[in-house]
Amino acid sequence: MAAAGFGGGGGPVEVALVAAAEASSGGGSGCCSVWEVGSGASVAGYRGGCCAARGLALLGGEHLLGAQLGKACVGAWELQRKDQLQQKIICPGLVTCLTAAPNGLYVLAGIAESIYLWEVSSGNLLAILNRHYQDLSCLAFTDDSSHFLSGAKDSLVIVWNLYSVLQVEHVQSPEPRHVWSRHSLPITDLCCGVGGPMARAATASLDQTAKLWEISSGDLLLSVVFDVGVMSVTLNLTEYHMFCGGMDGSIFQVDLCSWPVQRERGFQPERENGKIFKGHRNQVTCLSISTDGSLLLSGSHDETVRLWDIQSKQCLRTVNYKGPITNAFIALAPANMLIPDSKPSVPLPKFSRHLHSMENADSQAGEGLTLCLGLHQKGSGESYLEKAERLYSQMCCTKEKNLMGDHEQLKIQVTDLEEEVATLRKINKSLFDFSSCIITKPGK
Repeated sequence: MAAAGFGGGGGPVEVALVAAAEASSGGGSGCCSVWEVGSGASVAGYRGGCCAARGLALLGGEHLLGAQLGKACVGAWELQRKDQLQQKIICPGLVTCLTAAPNGLYVLAGIAESIYLWEVSSGNLLAILNRHYQDLSCLAFTDDSSHFLSGAKDSLVIVWNLYSVLQVEHVQSPEPRHVWSRHSLPITDLCCGVGGPMARAATASLDQTAKLWEISSGDLLLSVVFDVGVMSVTLNLTEYHMFCGGMDGSIFQVDLCSWPVQRERGFQPERENGKIFKGHRNQVTCLSISTDGSLLLSGSHDETVRLWDIQSKQCLRTVNYKGPITNAFIALAPANMLIPDSKPSVPLPKFSRHLHSMENADSQAGEGLTLCLGLHQKGSGESYLEKAERLYSQMCCTKEKNLMGDHEQLKIQVTDLEEEVATLRKINKSLFDFSSCIITKPGK
């Protein structure tokens, strides 16, 4: 029998996982097709709904997760059972992006401007992170699962330390490790290189730039300006090159080791014609590199997926689909995808829609550390709404005294109170929105 990632001949089997906005077969039944990179032979097809952009992920080599297009749920398939959707993870809103930790322990989903973090072993919802101001567009873990990055339409990229997120036990939201605000338009894609917390990360934006960052320090290493908006980005394994997909269908190869070193530079097509892949007729939404670094997979809104030889820039294979490509990436085929009679070592639990609270943690000892966002501190009889109202009343009273008292001292006090009230009101709004979702939807 084939081991994980290996075929009957003993060599590694690389597969391309591709999803389009519309099903490849009528009736909306198709979701994801899988074919072998080397031969182009079909390996599998997972049916049960169309998949949203940046919403397809392999989980632990045993399950496939897909954010259902236009539905507030995530579909889950057992890799060896390709005939039907095995489970639906109901979410409080449309999932705009999705990823799974490389170690298979956690799942992240972007729902509106919030990041939802689930623990796979228990299905518990551990955290809801609210630091973005507009809808999430992409999520990515580092290769060691210690950090994750989030990009959104607010043009921000935020780096999170997973350990820090899991350790938070108070009502305040955990602090990100870095907030990158050097882009000026929505983030379209991001990827992490190798090296865990010491890795570099690449980001793409509609502002016609792709940027390279250092996760450990948060420093911006390189900014490349293009003539078109950048829709996708990836790095090769050696990180000598960065590949960027443009809105015009071009794919640009950027040398990261060119001399002289420049922190900011423009990509000039007329001077770098040998570093452009040409063939797509519409925006390139997905890019992925083979494990040996010789092949590039690209997906486009022109309803095709192309496989390129990186050295010659020649297109080796074109696969047509019925709909814009929303997801396309290369992976080593897990054993469960190749062996029909295999089964997941651990069944996928029912994913919770309710934030895992301290009360649950007390009644289920030994389940690990959780984040209790939006819950009272124990022993506090005053709700956040009551505290906000009290501080607001105090602020108004202080403003009245401002006319008669020490002007500068009272002005500082008013400013501090206004900031605290704004923070408390934001927390209260988050609580209200989350509670409304629970009340207005059926039970688990």
